[in-house]
Amino acid sequence: MKNEIDTIYILENPEKKIIKFATGYQLKYEDTIKDVFGVACLNDLEMMIQFNKPFQDSICTSKNITVKSLSLNQVIRIASKKELLQLREELLEQLGELPIPRPFDSVIQLQEGIFRWDEQNSSYILDKLGA
Repeated sequence: MKNEIDTIYILENPEKKIIKFATGYQLKYEDTIKDVFGVACLNDLEMMIQFNKPFQDSICTSKNITVKSLSLNQVIRIASKKELLQLREELLEQLGELPIPRPFDSVIQLQEGIFRWDEQNSSYILDKLGA
């Protein structure tokens, strides 16, 4: 049986100024949504987007969009390589030097495709073979 590749998401709550990375597993089975947004599940988050005016305003301001354009994708989306590199820089600042510990599984899915952890550079690199 082939292992499932974990997709990495970025969760963004502009009202509380929280940005957090999470795996698909963490979104489903851990309190990650509650930690970032203060609600129990994705359905509650959709209700919050629809009816919580201060939350709506904070998203619209941070994304420079109108209320009509609001969707769950503005606050939860698949992370990009660029965003993951920002996480790497933050870890590097905290630890001071390479190597940094692998933050997720050795093989992950980002917006741009499948990535593998490179121990030598402490970074994820695009898997040209497509895993």
